[in-house]
Amino acid sequence: MATQPLVEWETGLCDCFEEVSTCCYGFWCFPCLACTVSGRFGENYCLPLCDICGPAILSACGIPLFAPPAGLSMRVAMRNRYGIKGSICKDIAVACFCGCCSWCQMHRELKHRKKTPTVVNVQNTTVFATQPAPVMMMQPQGFVTQPGAFVTSR
Repeated sequence: MATQPLVEWETGLCDCFEEVSTCCYGFWCFPCLACTVSGRFGENYCLPLCDICGPAILSACGIPLFAPPAGLSMRVAMRNRYGIKGSICKDIAVACFCGCCSWCQMHRELKHRKKTPTVVNVQNTTVFATQPAPVMMMQPQGFVTQPGAFVTSR
């Protein structure tokens, strides 16, 4: 299988003003934006709540959590699915220090991918002829179902 060349993100991490609606959505209702991105990507809508609730619950148990698991995993999955350049090390840094900007960038990427048409190459296939379905014919005496057998109506 031939590998496709890696591409860049459609917008930069801090390109909030490329699409002001996404910027406002992320600023005023960040949890809603993260849940929307997760759902549009095909994951559970509640996945980003792990980033919101997880650190508080784990730190109460004495377990420190530095990288937000949902934000990091969504970013890595999106890079892999769309063949976007980057590394896990960069994804960890972005998820830890620029979480809101990361979710906004993923939202813009999904919106752009939705607009881009998908080209499908279709190959010609051979179609084999099949027998037609049996047909009942009306004759003056009645219906013919099999050769030599007649059904008459009374």
